[in-house]
Amino acid sequence: MSGAVRLALVGCGRISQTHFEAIREVDGLDLVAVCDVNEPRAREAGDANGVPWFTSYAKMLADVACDAVAICTPSGLHPQHGILAARAGKHVICEKPMAITLSAADELVHACDDNGVHLFVIKQNRLNPAVQLVKRALDKGRFGRLYLANTTVRWTRPQEYYDQAPWRGTWEFDGGAFMNQASHYVDLIQWLAGPVESVIAKTATLARRIETEDTGIAVLRFRSGALGVIEVTMLTYPKNLEGSLTLLGEKGTVRIGGTAVNRIEHWAFADSDDDDALVPTSATNPTSVYGFGHAGYYRNVLAVLRGEAAPETDGRAGRKSLELILGIYESAKTGRDVPLPLKVAT
Repeated sequence: MSGAVRLALVGCGRISQTHFEAIREVDGLDLVAVCDVNEPRAREAGDANGVPWFTSYAKMLADVACDAVAICTPSGLHPQHGILAARAGKHVICEKPMAITLSAADELVHACDDNGVHLFVIKQNRLNPAVQLVKRALDKGRFGRLYLANTTVRWTRPQEYYDQAPWRGTWEFDGGAFMNQASHYVDLIQWLAGPVESVIAKTATLARRIETEDTGIAVLRFRSGALGVIEVTMLTYPKNLEGSLTLLGEKGTVRIGGTAVNRIEHWAFADSDDDDALVPTSATNPTSVYGFGHAGYYRNVLAVLRGEAAPETDGRAGRKSLELILGIYESAKTGRDVPLPLKVAT
């Protein structure tokens, strides 16, 4: 593909502003239309970005010449909206999570395959400079044998957050703290520490009036033999405290902290490497828990569509973290250790 890549966006809620900013930042991307079932919100987004706005997704797909569609609707609608875009011949850029069931995720993957379009699942925290340094250290074998991995998400979401939209905190359209707020961290721990063999978990709804969990803990066993812990809560007082990840290995220990895994707080290895000098400059200071990774992700989308790169996270990669989250939910529901991969209901 040569020339500018034309993007349409559906779902003009909270996360869409991050997408608009990222699209503006990346040369070679043009936003050409927006859509939302809420007319005032669609109009506001369209006017703010100087593009046509729609309340009918089908009409936008039919009327607007675009190359790809960014799906920013409630999580439970991602597969439906992505499949419609794929059938219209548009590449699909899907916010996390790509679906809230494995069967729906697979339907989306197959629809994109069948129609010859790319499926991008946004996992922007993988692109944080601090996270990239840790990934390189793992790939170089600097940790030796990995013993323990931990990720902690101590954020706050007041009741007002859930009350702003009726789909939030529901099983049908959203999922809970693991599925929504912590999904990037679930993705990171399995991406960095390796495939998960089994999980056992506890979840609770302690303070919010929602269907799903506001707090939970999961204990992982990785195929390598290493163990892991995921701790998540949306009840931290009085504001977001941390989004961190720690890896402990035979020859190395690293902790990435900050509010959004944006700063290396501990970096110690038995052997030195040129990357050690990059630790001080890898820190970022994001204004929100979304970080700065969306622009980097869109640069990858542009490079892939121009035939210059492979996708950072495609549909099959995005499915892996979804499967772990669903394993966590199954364990919390049954009280049992749940082996992975899960069986997909047909």
